[in-house]
Amino acid sequence: MNYEKLMRECFALAEKGAGKVLTNPMVGAILIKDGEIISKGYHHGFGKDHAEVNCFKNAKVDVSGATMVVNLEPCSHFGKNPPCVDEVIRQGVKKVVISNLDTNPKVDSIQKMRDAGIEVIMEVLEEEGRLLNEKFFFNMKYHRPLISLKYAMSLDGKIATKDYDSKWISGEESRNFVHKLRNDYDAILIGKNTLIKDNAKLNCRLDGGVDPVRIILANDLDFDENLEIFKLDSDKDTIIATTSDKDLEVNAKILLCKEKNGQVDLEDLLDKLYQMNISSVLVEGGSLVNTSFLENDLVDKIYEFIAPIVVGGKDSRSAFLGQGVSEIKDAEKFEIANLERFGEDIMVEVNNVYRNIN
Repeated sequence: MNYEKLMRECFALAEKGAGKVLTNPMVGAILIKDGEIISKGYHHGFGKDHAEVNCFKNAKVDVSGATMVVNLEPCSHFGKNPPCVDEVIRQGVKKVVISNLDTNPKVDSIQKMRDAGIEVIMEVLEEEGRLLNEKFFFNMKYHRPLISLKYAMSLDGKIATKDYDSKWISGEESRNFVHKLRNDYDAILIGKNTLIKDNAKLNCRLDGGVDPVRIILANDLDFDENLEIFKLDSDKDTIIATTSDKDLEVNAKILLCKEKNGQVDLEDLLDKLYQMNISSVLVEGGSLVNTSFLENDLVDKIYEFIAPIVVGGKDSRSAFLGQGVSEIKDAEKFEIANLERFGEDIMVEVNNVYRNIN
């Protein structure tokens, strides 16, 4: 039996839960009996049936004696759902093939399945499985959302002109990929100045896509209620993260945060977002917001889109500001995780070398 092929099918099923599972992992499951696939399932969303249970419910024939291929070790603890491993045993499955062990310390189902007479095969496409659920594994290790910056820049490293014009540095294909990122991340964050300048909606415009939670960093609450973001018809909230307790009559929730150096304390904000089951945040702010995350050592990943143009000018905007470092050896260090081409643009995806992203 080609377990690698079946596992990749599990990955594809799992990805259907992108943007919906929050701090849960994306998981797909397949049941095979007598050499034939008899059922498929996946975790549809936070609080809903896990992939294994969904797969059993979709089965139209007796599953006893079947093999289950699932990309993550079945859970063995009570949360919003009962332990999946108990259902796997109860259903009479005889073999379980997995890609990754669950790093949640509450989960330890391998020995329980083996004690029940189930053969367990592990580490099938393990690295691909870790990449699929990099946000989940990051959450388990660091207990906060994974933070990714996204920006487009010119060949000379500029994200806007001296007059703050940035539309459009990147091409349409790059912007389409950004909407996929918005679908895959639980929340998107920008600063108040960027919101006002761009009148941004911060929604996902893919067909069938999932809107992220929209977060605005604001030191004050002086907003125009006619901004597009306050008129969105979305099932996800718009949140204004602020240190101000002023009343505000707009279609948004106020998240009062601690203050640090006259700004929103980003660590306090991330703690609050994690308590809201937000596993990942895509930062689409300008130079000031990017620099704040960098200087607080909160940048885990960067998606940098490079367009074949030169902006020039000493007053045009770079992706980062601040004092910078005096010596190259002290520069923030990242490693290239992926390179892709979108039309005329190049996208460089990098991970922080000091974090175990996946």
